[in-house]
Amino acid sequence: MFDNLEIFGLAQARARHAAARQTVVATNVANADTPGYRAQDIAAFEDVFHTGTGAAARPVQDADFTTYDASGPASPNGNTVSLETEMLRSVEAQRAHSRALSIYQSALRVLRTSIGH
Repeated sequence: MFDNLEIFGLAQARARHAAARQTVVATNVANADTPGYRAQDIAAFEDVFHTGTGAAARPVQDADFTTYDASGPASPNGNTVSLETEMLRSVEAQRAHSRALSIYQSALRVLRTSIGH
């Protein structure tokens, strides 16, 4: 009965998206000095969420967070990674992950209250 609540699936999907974005940011930072490397990013969670059909969280859980070229000004060696931009993306990913955990904890608290625990 309680094992397939949509709010928990949504919180999990948001956390997965934040983790995937943090991975992309880490890859960008690791390649900050690689000549010709192009910075990558993934679509915003809201964009991935709206492209799904059917149950709200299911398409997001199955979604492949594909990367795209986050083009910016290139340095003389052709690298487009900006460490300042990557720091901002990292903070956004951390906040999104914290938001997902807060949603999960709040929903769990409501569920426990509703069943008297």
